[in-house]
Amino acid sequence: MARTKTGVVRRRRHNKIRALVKGQFGSRGRLWKRSNEAFLKSYFYSYRDRRQRARRMRELWIIRINAAARINGLSYSRLIYGLKQAGIELDRKILADIAVRDAETFTKIAALAQQHQ
Repeated sequence: MARTKTGVVRRRRHNKIRALVKGQFGSRGRLWKRSNEAFLKSYFYSYRDRRQRARRMRELWIIRINAAARINGLSYSRLIYGLKQAGIELDRKILADIAVRDAETFTKIAALAQQHQ
């Protein structure tokens, strides 16, 4: 049986990876080994950083809610506890948006939370 080589298949695979890292600095966009390393690193980073972005956004929402709660005479933890006791199910993303865009509504929500402590 004749020996088969992976010439065309390998070149296509290499070119596909090199196209994904096109525009990177120096040999990372040109040479196969460096391109493959750059590709693997970038995909590891993107996976990790999608989760880190979610954490950072939650931190930002909590900071905004806390600032608005303190204006209304509550701490963040007291506000969240009061909302749970009142049966108000707003997540932190929505609460932060209300705190930034509509201070009057947030004041009403904070008053409800204060009543149910």
